[in-house]
Amino acid sequence: MAENAKWYVVHTYSGYENAVAAAILKAAENRRMTDLIQEVNIPMETVTEHTDAGEKTYERKVFPGYVLVKMILTDESWHLVRNVRGATGFVGSEGKAIPLTEQEIYDLGVEHKEIIVGFAVGDTVKVTDGPLEGFLGTVDELDAERETVRVIVSMFGRETPVDLELDQVEPVEQ
Repeated sequence: MAENAKWYVVHTYSGYENAVAAAILKAAENRRMTDLIQEVNIPMETVTEHTDAGEKTYERKVFPGYVLVKMILTDESWHLVRNVRGATGFVGSEGKAIPLTEQEIYDLGVEHKEIIVGFAVGDTVKVTDGPLEGFLGTVDELDAERETVRVIVSMFGRETPVDLELDQVEPVEQ
């Protein structure tokens, strides 16, 4: 399949999220469509309540009544998900399934991409993009969560800190 799988949101009857998720996976397996329907996720969060009896920690659904499905959208996969008992349809306009954006997926914490940085604080890097393209500098700070790096570059004889995205710099071989 040339098309990449995307995340879609399926609306379910409240309380049927687990049953719908299991039924989608089972139906995909039975119909040999696991290449089209790849993953099903119910976003959960850990909640700690402080009561008179003490602390109580439990998992709860972030979006009750919704299930996330990573799939390649075809007529067959759409019908399979749409016809699962407990699923009322895809979230979208006029019955059309609309995939989640990369930012929405990241914000929901559904998929985590691992960032491997080829440099550390104190290393010399070259700026590969933006107005300072071609400048050399020294890494002053790394923030992997925000995917940013602070580089000290020398401009007009002065040391100047510049905040850049991780993909805007590359390590310089020494």
